[in-house]
Amino acid sequence: MLRRTDQASGREALSVRVSHRFTAGSARFDEDNLVSDAGLVPLLGLAEQTGLAEIITRKVSITTPRIKSGAANPAPKLLSVVAGMCAGADSIDDLDMLRAGGMPIVFDGVYAPSTLGTLLREFSFGHARQLESVLREHLVALAARAEVLAGIDEQAFIDIDSLLRPVYGHAKQGASYGHTKIAGKQVLRKGLSPLATTISTQHSAPVIAGMRLRAGKTGSGKGAGRMVAQAIATARAAGATGKILVRGDSAYGNRAVIRACRRGNAEFSLVMTKNPAITRAIAAIPDTAWTPVRYPGAVRDPDTGAWISDAEVAEVPYTAFAATQDRITARLVVRRVKDARYPDALFPVWRYHPFFTNSTRPTAQADIVHRRHAIIETVFADLIDGPLAHLPSGHFGANSAWALCAAIAHNLLHTAGILASGPDTTGAHARARGATLRRQLITVPARLARPARAPVLHLPSRWPWSPAWLRLWNHTTGHSPPVAA
Repeated sequence: MLRRTDQASGREALSVRVSHRFTAGSARFDEDNLVSDAGLVPLLGLAEQTGLAEIITRKVSITTPRIKSGAANPAPKLLSVVAGMCAGADSIDDLDMLRAGGMPIVFDGVYAPSTLGTLLREFSFGHARQLESVLREHLVALAARAEVLAGIDEQAFIDIDSLLRPVYGHAKQGASYGHTKIAGKQVLRKGLSPLATTISTQHSAPVIAGMRLRAGKTGSGKGAGRMVAQAIATARAAGATGKILVRGDSAYGNRAVIRACRRGNAEFSLVMTKNPAITRAIAAIPDTAWTPVRYPGAVRDPDTGAWISDAEVAEVPYTAFAATQDRITARLVVRRVKDARYPDALFPVWRYHPFFTNSTRPTAQADIVHRRHAIIETVFADLIDGPLAHLPSGHFGANSAWALCAAIAHNLLHTAGILASGPDTTGAHARARGATLRRQLITVPARLARPARAPVLHLPSRWPWSPAWLRLWNHTTGHSPPVAA
């Protein structure tokens, strides 16, 4: 019983109380028909309808396994890993939740965690690339099945960034010290560094188009050009017939990324590392060219109607990589903000933040759109709060496969949220965090019954999100894909 005391009156008030008197023997793990994560039923139905198992079977092939049976049946095993991640597993041992209660009755081909770990350890660099191909093709299938990327035919955004996941101990292959930023400060930390690309639109949350695990000391921009090219191709296959804008920070303002954008007929908006040429270009901007930019929290001056903000933007033509065959002239958009270290300076002291873009948006709008690149951080937060809370194996190939399965699970779970939102593809579940979707749609307990041999899931009455759960159920159960012409 939980009690609280009303301080004003001194009376004891009850907030929550147990309505029964339990004894030591009142709790038993003996229910064989209890399904702890009933939301996995429609979720794996969605995976089946989008052909995830068939894509894995077609693309993932481990012909020389270290353990003879280790690479057998990769499709159902990887599906087990993805399903466990969607239910909240963040380690290999957590995947054992799929074998509890009535879960093996509802799902076929549920494997022990040791068996799944053996498969993951069979992965090499090339096998991880095969699984990355599965991620891209399955994303295209999800986009065809639901409005995952609403408005992609008008404008698509591709964001690229990396993060450093800390690891501990001496047995992690590839673990090394790399730079990361914590609370605005650069620190050196031991870990592994996933590089990711995401696709989003004006009306949809980002989904993952590519994921590649690297050593912690790897430079952020290594391999970025190839990943951007693959993300552009994936966006085109998913229906991006209009403009595509590639956004990234200073680690990706390099020749390889811009070359990939130009070959893929995509616009770019990339932060440039400051150098003497950029410094000269910024210094050449006249004071009259700077205009205040409207950010959230800015206020309008009642006398002049101008926006009062510490940020101002301007632009100047700039030729990047002038001494190379990738020479290109475009717009250098510069945002300047007052340096907080000198609040009492007689004249303003500015900090300059340039980015290089070939988009045709007005200067202020180009700056606002570029700053929305930070949306990729929401994907990283989702992964860290879920499957990437740990990189569970000491084997680098296993951790690479784990990261890619996490990306597949993220896209699958996000698509389920969109279907649960119904016709309103901008509803709460369409943009919800992964933890919210797991709590409200996936980890719903149910009792399995079979009256007249027809399976029925009895879910909790008065479940607050039952309408959304039933929308997901109705979208996936009994769904027949359209017949190809």
